[in-house]
Amino acid sequence: MSDAGGRIRQNTPPFIGRPLPRLEDLRLVAGKGRYTDDFEIPGQLWAAFVRTPHACANIISIETRAAMALPGVRAVLTGADYVAQGGQPLRHFADPADARDHTRRAFSGHEGNWVKDEPHLPLPVDRVRYVGEPVALVVADSANEALDAAEAVHVEYAELPCVVTIDAAIAPGSAEVDPGFPGNLCAAAAFGNPTETEAALSGAALVLERDFVNQRIANAQMEPRSVIASYDPSTKRYMMIAGSQGAVRQRDTLAAALGVTVDKVDVICPDVGGGFGPRTNLSPEQPMLALAARLTECPVRWTSTRSEAFLTDYQGRDMIHRARIGFDADGRIVGYACEILGNVGAYTVSFVPMANSFRVLTTVYRVPAAAVSIRGVLTNTVPTAPYRGAGRPESTYVIERLLDIAAQRLGLDRIEIRRRNLIDNAEMPYTTAMGLTYDSGAFLQNMAAVLRVSDWDDFPARRSAAERRGRLAGIGLANYVESPVGIPHERVDITVLSDGRVEVVTGTQSTGQGHETSFAQVIADQLGVSPEAVSLISGDTRRVVSGGGSHSDRSMRIGGMLLVQASQNLIARALAILENSDARLRNSLRFEDGRFCGNGSNQTWTIFDIAKLADDEDLPESLRGPLCATASFTGRVPAYPTGAAVCELEIDPQTGVTEVKRYTSIDDVGQPINPLILHGQVHGGIVQGIGQALAECVDIDSNSGQGATGSFMDYALACAESVPSFTVDLVEDPTYGTPLRVKGGGESGITPSLASTINAVVDALSGYNIEHIDMPATPHSIWSAIQAAKRGAE
Repeated sequence: MSDAGGRIRQNTPPFIGRPLPRLEDLRLVAGKGRYTDDFEIPGQLWAAFVRTPHACANIISIETRAAMALPGVRAVLTGADYVAQGGQPLRHFADPADARDHTRRAFSGHEGNWVKDEPHLPLPVDRVRYVGEPVALVVADSANEALDAAEAVHVEYAELPCVVTIDAAIAPGSAEVDPGFPGNLCAAAAFGNPTETEAALSGAALVLERDFVNQRIANAQMEPRSVIASYDPSTKRYMMIAGSQGAVRQRDTLAAALGVTVDKVDVICPDVGGGFGPRTNLSPEQPMLALAARLTECPVRWTSTRSEAFLTDYQGRDMIHRARIGFDADGRIVGYACEILGNVGAYTVSFVPMANSFRVLTTVYRVPAAAVSIRGVLTNTVPTAPYRGAGRPESTYVIERLLDIAAQRLGLDRIEIRRRNLIDNAEMPYTTAMGLTYDSGAFLQNMAAVLRVSDWDDFPARRSAAERRGRLAGIGLANYVESPVGIPHERVDITVLSDGRVEVVTGTQSTGQGHETSFAQVIADQLGVSPEAVSLISGDTRRVVSGGGSHSDRSMRIGGMLLVQASQNLIARALAILENSDARLRNSLRFEDGRFCGNGSNQTWTIFDIAKLADDEDLPESLRGPLCATASFTGRVPAYPTGAAVCELEIDPQTGVTEVKRYTSIDDVGQPINPLILHGQVHGGIVQGIGQALAECVDIDSNSGQGATGSFMDYALACAESVPSFTVDLVEDPTYGTPLRVKGGGESGITPSLASTINAVVDALSGYNIEHIDMPATPHSIWSAIQAAKRGAE
């Protein structure tokens, strides 16, 4: 039969597992990508936001008449206008679905735990709660006219005391972000067995007690936030074009904010220049632009400046772990207690980082007794949201630092103390003290592999060589395991077109991960077509019925499972069509090597041939029509990506400047669909982790709430010249929770990188008896630690 224009695979090996260059790169690298700011709609207007300079203040009045009188101004809207038009607070669903039972909430679904949401109006009506919070929206004929008019809006405030840090917010008598939240607490939870844990700690040979701070960091995507909103008065439908991590969730949240049903809102997510977590949630600017589009009866657009982004984008991390861990005389962990304090900012956007952090608290180690308490804390800062890894890098950092400190105190080798505590593969399935059940994971073997590949045993010679050059060399190790969760629903629709294309509609979507390639590789193997024949449609609620978007390693882990299921459903229907068209084939038809065949004929058919047969009017009504199939899933698909990383670096003791010399990562992400893409994911995560460990920090003045890091001149990111060429490799201890054996690779690079990098820094400083240094280990903080150690030794 026809080869459908070369779109049928011709005796090629499976595409799953092949490092196929990304199909979308031909478009993106040539500058043919379409990001939100590339779109233009005839008759569009421009928006600018008036933002408060105060961290906490009551709004006395907002005077808009002078702005409205300026040329080109179409509207000036306030929070009172939003409420008067039926606008509702943003529903972020801060308390995520439980990791095991998706019908429960992670915190409030458990006895004794509680959460309370801070109502988040896009524009406040009574009180501003962080510097940069929008208080008015100006719409004009041009961007410059909108900016000029924003300057003319006069807001009278009564400034109030603010709290910026976790410790300040929970201190007795502190100023309250909102009077309805006594003590600035918005969540409290406890898990594990505190009685057993305290008993174990009381009998431990060594107990370490230390606070570990994960500083606040900026989510500096390549593409600033951008939105175009429009409204059709004839159908009373809204449309929003905006880059995000899930068009369906954006649609649902936007509809609720506007007080309309979801069928009255369309959300289009085109190419996206970076997600990393914070673009999962709706931002306050978006419903205001939609309202402005309805009131002006014109499309309204806004693109954030980089300065606005540093000031107002949802930020990441900002957690404190107050840890106590006990060891016996042989260095084995006997108990682990931890209090997790999360700075959620001025509004309760997300408790996900705290939820993920407690679940993976013990990581890959055998901890017989553990207990954790959690407090979510409101402060007068930009809300925090999940940032790459969202809680897993934080917990990995804590336990890996504690193991290094314990090894030093007990006189043990750093590798040996880990070897004694790592869960053995023979113990699988293993249920942790936090209730996770690992079904796979060769933790000891992964550590052995990364030590071998990183040439760990020969490091002393490299340290000596560095000393001769006046440098301090250090090496650090971190083991890790992940516990990806995410929105517990996904859907895939597949349609085979007779012109030789396979159309895949999915509720997850790419923010740069290469879905157009990896999803096509799965379909190619399932249906016997070439990857180039597959068209992926996502990020458009006019086509996407439902789905959870891209975050928490869920795209291929859940989406891939549905690709297989939908393909199987489609093949079953194709077999029924073919049987109906030729009675001789009944009971012998089969699909193998990408073709349909049967004992009653020497003829074979491709999936595209069957798509043409599906148009036959003689077919029963149940089989007639487009050759398509659907698969959907609601629930949890547990998976535990794991691995180990080694960072090697050198420090100039005269300046504190650090240079990462080597970085090695061994990762078990399950069966690799496309190793090339996975390596890219690991590389990106490593750079983000090194950046946080050594440089990144959102600096906010604790007295005024004013930010001191408002641009890339003030906020240091790791870049290509900051890092070496990485050595990465993929291994697999199979999981059978999904048909593709996928665990997830999006967070692998970053989860161990904070710990491995800081472990290496402290190792380099070991000659000064420096036991720990907080992140970011900047040149100034390292130099200061060295000077303090020298003074202490005098």
